[in-house]
Amino acid sequence: MEGLPYTLVNLTAVVFYKNLGADNAFIGSVTSTLAFAWTLKFIWAPLVDLYGTRRGWIVVAQLVLAALCALLAVCANMPATISLSVGAFALIALASATHDVAIDGYYMDVLNKQQQAVYVGVRNAIYKIAVLFGQGPLVMLAGYVAVSAGGNYSAGWATAFSLCCVLFLLFGILHLLILPRVGDQNAVQSKDASSLNNEQQKPNLLSNLKRFGSVLETFVDQERIAIICLYIFIFRFGDALMLKMSMPFLLDTKEKGGLAISTQDVGLIYGTVGPIFLLLGGLLGGYLVARYGLKKCLLPTALIQSGAIPLYWALAFFRPESYAWIYAANSFEQFSYGLGTAAYTVFLLSVVKPQYKAAHYAIATAIMAFGLNVPGFFSGYMTEWFGYANFFLVSFIASIPGIITIFFLPIKEEEKGA
Repeated sequence: MEGLPYTLVNLTAVVFYKNLGADNAFIGSVTSTLAFAWTLKFIWAPLVDLYGTRRGWIVVAQLVLAALCALLAVCANMPATISLSVGAFALIALASATHDVAIDGYYMDVLNKQQQAVYVGVRNAIYKIAVLFGQGPLVMLAGYVAVSAGGNYSAGWATAFSLCCVLFLLFGILHLLILPRVGDQNAVQSKDASSLNNEQQKPNLLSNLKRFGSVLETFVDQERIAIICLYIFIFRFGDALMLKMSMPFLLDTKEKGGLAISTQDVGLIYGTVGPIFLLLGGLLGGYLVARYGLKKCLLPTALIQSGAIPLYWALAFFRPESYAWIYAANSFEQFSYGLGTAAYTVFLLSVVKPQYKAAHYAIATAIMAFGLNVPGFFSGYMTEWFGYANFFLVSFIASIPGIITIFFLPIKEEEKGA
């Protein structure tokens, strides 16, 4: 439920707008602009710590997302589909960013640091499976319904967004019933006292402002914070460019340099073999970090993750007729993503302070999101300037500076997950 709304705004919307005839420049700039909600979420993240419970925020946010997906399904069948859907996607982004803050804080509440490292591979893998659901089965459903309706993509996407509405509604009810309450001895053994006290406080406006200032002050009061922020910001530049335009590349005609694959086939590619390799990569990445420590794993996993980008250059350069090459490239990309992101996430968790876990993690992930949004904004323009093959080559080059910064990060040898 954390991964799906992010996917709807950043990835599924790419195919949605491509089906409606929008160009790459519009797709890249609009979807990346909407994604700034995740970048700016640190501004209101302290409110999640200060008011209510993270469990309550999670449940309410999922029910709100259900209503917004229903709105999006209605917009898909309206005359001004594109303009109306941009507004609906913007509201989904805002609700989802708040949802993320609550989930990340809840995750750190119910698990200690060792458990976080062990489960980070599983967490990232399941998050990515939600991403693949939005790129795979959901896109397939929209494509098949559109074909059945005589090429009516509005009907196809209305059906897909309605399914999302049902999922958010069902999971919101499920989580209301089954999520353990923080403080339950049977469910939460690692809850620290300071965090529990913060949940119980009812501070006034002045104390809220002071706490917000303290959140920022304690985050920047770290060794080599400038290098840390630079790494978080630039590490995924290459991925951001490639991922934003990979599906338009598959969908575009051969005259435009694409592979001319149907919408349902794009969904099939992203929704079959890919999730298996993603799960393997995520589990392996989490195990390696827990077993050998972050210092030994961060660089090798980053190199493997970056190595997936040239495969898309090869697809754009050679334009293979066989889908086997596309499946192979996508499978390795999913595996490398799971492997690299596991180590990257453990590093993000290492920069948070116990007293402001949710807010600090929100700041770190906001910097990461900004590093995805900026290149994503220009990705569509770049495909029109360079063509797909050269674009993917530039994407690979953009991944190199982030790898170089790893050598300057203050990672202690003893920082291990197990």
